[in-house]
Amino acid sequence: MNKSLTFRFMDINDVDDILKIEHESFTLPWSREAFQNELTTNQYALYIGLEEDRKVIGYCGVWIVIDEAQITNVAILPEYRGRKLGEALMRQVMEIASERGARTMSLEVRVSNSVAQSLYRKLGFQDGGIRKNYYSDNQEDALVMWVNL
Repeated sequence: MNKSLTFRFMDINDVDDILKIEHESFTLPWSREAFQNELTTNQYALYIGLEEDRKVIGYCGVWIVIDEAQITNVAILPEYRGRKLGEALMRQVMEIASERGARTMSLEVRVSNSVAQSLYRKLGFQDGGIRKNYYSDNQEDALVMWVNL
């Protein structure tokens, strides 16, 4: 990996960077208020950022409750995709969650998002079930995936 890539914990000062990535990545982006709450109020939330040359190019949110970790969102700026950065970010988050006591990790992914599903399977995630009509923009189902850490 490029030596200029770094991971770090994110804080309230990163909301603008997170929102830029969120809006370029998702049809249903979270609001500024949601991220502010995640970074200041939610005691279970951790956000890990990926930087290249000090520019935030990706992030991942995870809730760790006792021994379970739930990925809330993960995204890389479109112009940085295809370089295995999402995989590196996910591996980092899985390691941090494990270090903090999580034994399992789960996430939801659109049933149509085969690229993300392939990455998660590469990382050991298995299909766990379907959440019907999970996405409010088009009522698409979500595939629940999980992995033992």
